[in-house]
Formats: sequence, structure tokens, C-alpha cells
Amino acid sequence: MDLSASLFDPWIAWLANALALAGLCLAAWRVPWRQLDAAALNAWMGACVFDLALWLLRAGLQPGLSFHMLGAALFTLLMGPWLALLALAAVQIGLAAGGHADCLALGLNWLLTALPAVALTGVALSLARRFLPPHFFVYVFVNGFLAGGASLVCAAACGLLALGLAGVYPWDALLEEALPYYFLLSWSEAFTTGLLLAVLVVYRPHWVATFDDERYLGDWPGKN
Repeated sequence: MDLSASLFDPWIAWLANALALAGLCLAAWRVPWRQLDAAALNAWMGACVFDLALWLLRAGLQPGLSFHMLGAALFTLLMGPWLALLALAAVQIGLAAGGHADCLALGLNWLLTALPAVALTGVALSLARRFLPPHFFVYVFVNGFLAGGASLVCAAACGLLALGLAGVYPWDALLEEALPYYFLLSWSEAFTTGLLLAVLVVYRPHWVATFDDERYLGDWPGKN
């Protein structure tokens, strides 16, 4: 979903930019920069480029209603929530710099897409760690596949809610003509997140900040 500032009152866009800037400053402050692994950081930068390509592969018929994958859940699991929020902001700034997004609506898009998707993924990870067994399948399927799909639906719901409250489109059009497509797209988000997460955990586990070998693989048969 790529919202345009022209769809909302000007004060809403400026307020969203101010709130987004405050949120990004908080995220930058919470990132443990000195503890970041150089190789993993390079991989995360490459992930930003990959996610930028995903955002460019989009379709949409009306302003503010575009369909593309987010990559927010994968970023959250790879980097942790704070660095993921910064990475998604960098992706959106890259889109705006290339003329593919409204610069004045950067705050709106970050607050209504990146923030809810990352928050849902983080909450799902915390709940899975607390209530579900520490199993590799649980990590990939629940935190990758299910949370990946749910994060896109959550972000889409926030965007549709904003459009509905602003009176940009009638509620019946948003619920009947737009929301079903986001549910369909969520399967692609879920599959891509789960697949890439499984591959990275197997071949590059040190790139996945939220994966703990001792927790998820500590009891596998034959482990020395």
C-alpha cells in the first residue's frame, strides 16, 4: 500500500512525518550498533535492496491502493524490530528518491505499513517463545510463515482504516474490493518469508538475529 499525502488533510501528513521521525530516532537509539556483526550488517543492506525490488513489483488501480509484498516480518526476524524499522524506512526513502513514492507521505506509509507489521511480528515472536515449544519447525512456520502473512494483512488493514476514516473511499469498496486482494497477497508474503527464513537459518544462521541454536536445535539427536 502506497498512500499519497494528497488523499489526506495536510496537517495529517505533517503530523505523521513528525511521529515517524520521532519513532525512527527511538529505533536508532535502541539499536546496539557496537554489537552488530559486520557480515550480518552487509547482508541486511543487501536485504534492503531485495526488499526495494519487492516494493517496486506492485500493482494497483486506484491511488493509495497498491498491492506489493512488504518483507517486514523477514526483516524483523533477521535484524530485530528496531533495525527492521530503520531498514524499512530506508526502503521507503529509496522509493521516494526514485520517484516511486510521495515524499510528503513517507511518514504515513511508515506508520501504517512498516510499524504495524514489525510490531505484530515482534509480538508473535515473543508469544511463541513464551507459550510454544522451542522447536525449529515452530520458529520457521509460526514466526516466519504465519507471522509473515499476518503482518501484511495487519499493515493493509491499517492503511484501509486510514483511507476509510479520511473518507477517501467508501467502506464497502474497501472491504469488498480491496481487502480480499490483500488476503491473497498475504500467502505470497507468508511463503516468501518462511522459505527465505528456513534457508538462512540452515546456511547462514548468524545472519538471523532472533534465531538461537541452543534454543531451537539444542536437543536434536546426535548433537555433541
